Amino acid sequence: MTATSPLTPAWLPAPDDVDALDPAIWAAGVARTDAGELAVQGVPASALAAEFGTPLIVLDEDDFRARARAFREGFDTAFASLCGGADVYFAGKSMLTLSTARWAAEEGLRVDTASGGELAIALRAGVDPAHIGLHGNNKSEAELLAALDAGVGRIIVDSVDELEHLAALAAEHGHIAPVMLRLTPGVHAHTHDFIATAHEDQKFGLSLAPSAQDADGNVAGRAPAAVAVALALASESVHLLGVHCHIGSQIFEADGFGLAAARVLEFLDHARAEHGVELAELDLGGGHGIAYTAADEPRPAAEIAAALADDVQKTVERLGMDCPRISLEPGRAISGPAGLTLYTVGVTKTVDVDAPGGGTAPRRYVAVDGGMSDNPRPVLYDADYTAALASRTSEAEPVLSRVVGKHCESGDILVRDVHLPADVRRGDLLAVPATGAYTHVMASNYNALTRPAVVAVRGGSARVIVRRETMDDLFAREADPAPGRPADQTPTPQESA
Repeated sequence: MTATSPLTPAWLPAPDDVDALDPAIWAAGVARTDAGELAVQGVPASALAAEFGTPLIVLDEDDFRARARAFREGFDTAFASLCGGADVYFAGKSMLTLSTARWAAEEGLRVDTASGGELAIALRAGVDPAHIGLHGNNKSEAELLAALDAGVGRIIVDSVDELEHLAALAAEHGHIAPVMLRLTPGVHAHTHDFIATAHEDQKFGLSLAPSAQDADGNVAGRAPAAVAVALALASESVHLLGVHCHIGSQIFEADGFGLAAARVLEFLDHARAEHGVELAELDLGGGHGIAYTAADEPRPAAEIAAALADDVQKTVERLGMDCPRISLEPGRAISGPAGLTLYTVGVTKTVDVDAPGGGTAPRRYVAVDGGMSDNPRPVLYDADYTAALASRTSEAEPVLSRVVGKHCESGDILVRDVHLPADVRRGDLLAVPATGAYTHVMASNYNALTRPAVVAVRGGSARVIVRRETMDDLFAREADPAPGRPADQTPTPQESA
């Protein structure tokens, strides 16, 4: 099997050098040593695997920090003349640990959380509560109270129902709730078309479109977003800061963000005319794409910021309004490229499969010691990744390969298509880049696998920031079904029956 396999997808180029590392995909601190081994900030993959085991999520701390600074500085510069700068919230759902929350805060970012657990992590990390936001389409009363008691800077409200509940809760407990209203701007993340109906079919946000019915079932109700503004302004226990929108994730094109900003600014202008108030803040969300494979072409943070600032300026000038304070929430674009996952190769095999146009072609499978439990994105979203031989270089020909996990699932695929050296064998280390986002935070114990450790590397030194789970951890939440039985004694089949 060669790089010219008929199974090769059109987007996957044949490599000139199978050992080369594309800088658009890998963290800045990743390079090969003189001996050919992949290293992170000078620490070889073999040393990381020997000390911390595999699978292992490795974060280049300097890369994470540099990307955080790039967004902060890029948006501050781009929006300085419009609204005095911009506030960047690290979208914690991408990779929230005590360490990453502190890194973000130390680099001048705020932290966006999406649950009570994420809020607790940010608070324990020492993030200023005034610099924390709480998201979620169905926040519990406990989560809302935790946010109010902590004094978070913003609670992003997702519905009229939640706004009424939060207002009552805040009044009951003597708080003033700082509220951002999440709007649905009707912009499709990929085509950027304004969709007046179909795109409203989602669980997030307050629609800008008039409702077909009001709360009592009467036809021709007001737009939920307009209703929410009126309710928030009328409530003595709510401080309406502004509005928020988010059009999707892993977006490379610039125009969708500009279209969404224009539509939400127009809504703010209508609110100004109706209520005589200028809302002070506008959060334009996140979703900025990163390179997972050679087919992806992400834009630098400064370029994203400049394009968006230009769109916002044109709209506020057209409307004759002051520009609200802008904020945004990059998560994946900061943490994703900073991470990689190390795996140890086990079984390799080649099978014949049906080829396009007829006949068969060989496909090589490379199985590793992790899988969908440490990175579910390929299974959930058909997400593509790449991989590289990490423990050595090779002079063998490149072979189209599929990297799979060890789970009892045929769909347990980590890298669907990648060219790897033909001599990849048991005991080799593979590295999958761009796994700093939505891996650790989405990991599970499926098939009772323990979740990997997370290691940060900086200045030639590696340290654990999240320890590897143990077998004891798997039993920590179990209730013993036979309280009198010794912990190490399992029932016989007859006893079980």
